[in-house]
Amino acid sequence: MRSNPRSPCSAALAVDLQPRCGAERVEAVLSLADVEQIIASLPDVVESERHGNRTWTVGGKAFAWERPFTKADLRRFGDETPPAGPILAVSVADLAEKEEVLAQGTRGVFTIPHFDGYPAVLLQLKVAPKRAVRELLVDAWRTTARKRR
Repeated sequence: MRSNPRSPCSAALAVDLQPRCGAERVEAVLSLADVEQIIASLPDVVESERHGNRTWTVGGKAFAWERPFTKADLRRFGDETPPAGPILAVSVADLAEKEEVLAQGTRGVFTIPHFDGYPAVLLQLKVAPKRAVRELLVDAWRTTARKRR
């Protein structure tokens, strides 16, 4: 598809920006491949597998991991449709930060009962804005790297 050089929307989308097209704001979302790219740019990260899912660690401590829903998670959703697509768990510094992150109301950032009392949030990659995912990943890495010292 060719972009129209006179259209600010098509030109901006071609370089993966978040342009304003009329009154709507177009938000870029991420795939797992995009997440891998972000994480690959962080120093001292090791990718491994834990509980059958990809996990990224720094200093032997996990800061992000793929988190598909378990049967128990799905039962807790009841009649509600669970978030679709790849789900990523990302650690936060503590429960106060978790509450702050959730209170921002960012699309695609949520928690489930299994994570009650645990300092991490879940990201629905098909919905969460690219910038929010990137910031949460970098903050998780930074917090975890600091704890290992």
